[in-house]
Amino acid sequence: MKDKTFLMIPGPTPVPESALMEMAKHPMAHRSKEFSNILKEVFENLKYVFQTKNDVFLFTASGTGAMCAALENLINEGDKVLCLSIGNFGARWEKIAKSRGAEVIKIEAKAGDIIKPEILEKELNKNKDIKIVTLTHSETSTGAANDIKTLCSIIKNHGALSIVDGITSLCAMEFKTDEWNIDVAVSGSQKGFMIAPGLSFLTASEKAFKMHENCKYPSFYFNWTEHKKSLSKDTTPFTPAVNLICSLHTSLKMIRGEGIENINKRHKKLTLALRSAIREIGLKLLVEDDKNASHSITSILPPENITVPDIRKTLKDDYDIIVANGQGNLENKIFRIGTLGFVSERDLIMAVGSLEASLIKLGYKFNVGSGVKKLIEELNK
Repeated sequence: MKDKTFLMIPGPTPVPESALMEMAKHPMAHRSKEFSNILKEVFENLKYVFQTKNDVFLFTASGTGAMCAALENLINEGDKVLCLSIGNFGARWEKIAKSRGAEVIKIEAKAGDIIKPEILEKELNKNKDIKIVTLTHSETSTGAANDIKTLCSIIKNHGALSIVDGITSLCAMEFKTDEWNIDVAVSGSQKGFMIAPGLSFLTASEKAFKMHENCKYPSFYFNWTEHKKSLSKDTTPFTPAVNLICSLHTSLKMIRGEGIENINKRHKKLTLALRSAIREIGLKLLVEDDKNASHSITSILPPENITVPDIRKTLKDDYDIIVANGQGNLENKIFRIGTLGFVSERDLIMAVGSLEASLIKLGYKFNVGSGVKKLIEELNK
C-alpha cells in the first residue's frame, strides 16, 4: 500500500507530525529576531540533552560533519591519537584523524564486542604522549555500547582528551557529558532527536577549548571560535538549515516534556523486550550480553538457509517495514532493527509480528506467535 512505509532503522528515524509540519513552512529570515529567539531556546535545550553547562554548537551537516568538527579543531600534524573502534563508526574516527596528519593508534574489538577498560588503561600507560582518545558510545553498525563513563574516567586520569560519538545514544541512553568527564561529544538530528537528517551537534569542555586555541589550522566552516561568537548572539556563523532548526525546536520541546530520564527508560524497555522476543523466536543476537547492548539498535543473525536480503525484502514488500542491513564485513550477515526516537510499543509489536510473518513465508520453522507473545509479556512488566 502506497505511503505506508515505516522505518525501523537506526536513522533516519520516524518524525513526529508536529516536527514534520515545521519542514513544510516558508523559511524564516535566518538573521531575524524571530529566528534568533528560536535558536536561543534550541541552544538551551541542547545543553539539557547533552547534560552539560557548556555551549552546544549546531552545524548544518550530518553526524560525520560533527565528527570532523571535533578533530579538525584540535589536531596538529603528528599529534598522537588513540582510536577505540568497535565497528564502522569507530573506524571513521581513525580515517578523519589520519586525514589531518595525526599519528593514529587503534584498539579494535571484534564485531559485537566492546572495549575492555583494562585494555585501554594498558595502552594509555604505554603511551603517555597520546593527546586525544576517540570512542563510540552506541556503535550503530553492530548494536554494541561501550561503558563510556568508565572509559572516560580512565582517559581523564591519563590526561588525554576524550571525544565521544553519541550519535545514536543521545536521547536513547544515559549520557552525562559533564559528570562523566567527556571533553567533546557529538550527535546528529536524524536519530534520537526525531527530525530529518541535516543537523549535527557538538559540545566541548574548557580543556578542549584550550587545546583548540593551539590548533594551527582549524576548520573554516566548523571553527569552534566562530561558532562560539555567533552562539553568544543567538545566531550562527553561516546560513543554517532554517526549517530543520524549526523542526528541532519542536522536537526538543517534546523531549523536555517527556524528560530525558523517561526517554532513556523507554528506549531500554523497548530494546530489552525486543531482544527477549528475538531469542524466543530462536534467532541469535550479535551482541549476546544485554549489558553491552545499545538501546537504539539491535543486530540479529538470520536463521540457517535464509538470507538477510530475503528477510529485508519480504518485510519491505509485504509489510512496508524497512530494517537495516549490516555494514562493511557484516553486510548480508546481520539485519538491524532500530528502536530509536519516535518509536512506540505499538510499532515494535507490529515489527516483530511482521518479522514472524516474513520468516514463515521464507520457510523458517518455529513456534509461531512466540516472539510477539514474549514481547508483549516483557512490555507489560
